[in-house]
Parts: sequence; structure tokens; C-alpha cells
Amino acid sequence: MDKLGDMDLFVRVVKNKGLAIAGREVGLSPASMSARMNALEARYGTRLLNRSTRHVSPTETGLQFYEASLRILSDVNEAESQITSNQHLLTGSLRITVSSDIGRQHIATVLSQFVAKHPNIKPYLHLSDDFVNITEEGFDCAIRHGNLPASSLVARKIVSNHRVLCASPQYLKKKGTPKTPQELQNHDCLTMTRGTEPLTNWHLQTPKGLETVVIKSVRSSNDGAMVRQWALEGAGITLKSYLEVAEDIKAKRLVVILEDYMPNFVKDEGESNSADLHIIYPSRQYQPKRVKAFIEALVNYFEEFHY
Repeated sequence: MDKLGDMDLFVRVVKNKGLAIAGREVGLSPASMSARMNALEARYGTRLLNRSTRHVSPTETGLQFYEASLRILSDVNEAESQITSNQHLLTGSLRITVSSDIGRQHIATVLSQFVAKHPNIKPYLHLSDDFVNITEEGFDCAIRHGNLPASSLVARKIVSNHRVLCASPQYLKKKGTPKTPQELQNHDCLTMTRGTEPLTNWHLQTPKGLETVVIKSVRSSNDGAMVRQWALEGAGITLKSYLEVAEDIKAKRLVVILEDYMPNFVKDEGESNSADLHIIYPSRQYQPKRVKAFIEALVNYFEEFHY
């Protein structure tokens, strides 16, 4: 049942005051036009048109239907026009969730550049190191570290990454630099939490293979940016994604330690977790152009990012 099509035909009939002229505009015969108008009247159980041999005019009810049809068709045309224009002008909301440290240091920068280029975009940047269900909570995309569990979501790698142990020069001068993984047990360590539990099992590569070192957590937080700040203040040693501390290492605010013992992944409950950065989104199909454009902006940013 093509209600919009019938409305369009009805409007043409009223404007042209006849079935034949309206039919010629859309390539339909007078008989076909008459059949469509009869079906329209039958659908609503009322007469919409007064017909004579010379012209056709709307009834009182038909005039009300005509005016309503004009409004509806106008709204549809406006919506189509907005969609067409949005192919070139990006508008609308853009909801992104990302871990706090990566979000502040990198994603916020990309987003600011993106909004400067597309000022009609209204961004919302959600910073959290907790797992966020982007489908249930209405996010357009998420930026996450590591290997991802199987799901219906699409994951696209945007940059290679690894993890490092690091501390400030002040801390190492005061407490000494550990030479082996086991010496970490004698140091102050700064950890992330899962729920409310500090992640105190750190996994390092030794001559005997991958080994777990249980460290002493002197400070812990569910916020990665906070853990990094503590390390900069000299509070202890921390295990971080290299992307989060790259600038600090370049500026010698932090020093990498035990580099030869760090594997390319961190073992957690029997599974390997890469630190590579991925962007996650619900579907490639029917994806708004603003989301596609932001994903490309993010990929371009990290392609040009050297660390």
C-alpha cells in the first residue's frame, strides 16, 4: 500500500482539476488514475472528489485531505533534502567512549580537529576505563585496547601498541632500578583496578618463559590517567600502554624499565591481551556518514602519529 504515492497523485489531481492531466505528469492513463482515486476513497470510506465531465474538485473532506497531504509531502521532501545535503555537510550527534588516558591525550585532539572541520557535529566524549556496552548505551563507537571478544560488533585496528613498565627518574633515584622481574616485589607499584580489586599480577617474559610476578600495590585506581599522574609524581612503578606514556618517555619524565622482559602481550586468566588500539562500532551497514568520517579521521591521525 503506497500511501505517500496516493497522496502525491491526489494532490496532482486537485491542482490540475482533472485526472487526465495529473495522469500525464506521472505516466498513468485516465483509467488507472480513476482506479487509484476510487481505491483511495474506498480505503477511507468517504468521497474525496467531486467528478464531472469538465473538471474534478475536492469535497470538503477531500480539501482537508489535500491540505494534510501537502504538509506530509512537504515534510518528506524536507527530510530527503537534509539527507542529501548531509552527504556533504556533516551534522548531528557523535557519541564516543574511550579509556581516560588515551581519550585525553589522543581522542580529544582528533575530536577537536574534526569538530573544527565540521562545526555542526555535536560530540559527546565519554571517558571511562570500565567496559561500556556501546549498543545498550547508544554510543556510535568505542576505542579500546587489546584483543576483543567475539561479538556482532565490528572491530578495526587503528594502531599497533605494546605495554611497558615505567617510573619517574625521581622514584628510580630514590628506590633504585629493578634489574629482574622478581625485584618488582620490593618496589612500590601503581595499578589499575578491575571492579574494586587492584590488578596485582604482572606477567613478564623470563628465560624460563612467561612468569607471573605478584607486585605490591601502593596505589590503585580505575582511572588510567590518574595512575599515570601518580607515576609522574614519583609514587612508584606502573604498567602502561606505550601510547599513553610515549610523550612522557620522550621528554624523560618517565623511564622504561625491564624492557627486555616485556612480552608483546599481557597474560590474563590464560588469554593473551594485545595492547593494539581498535575502534569498535555496531555495523558497517547504515552507518551515519558523520561516524564514517570520524573513523577515517581517527585512522589518519594515528597513521601520522610517530612514537
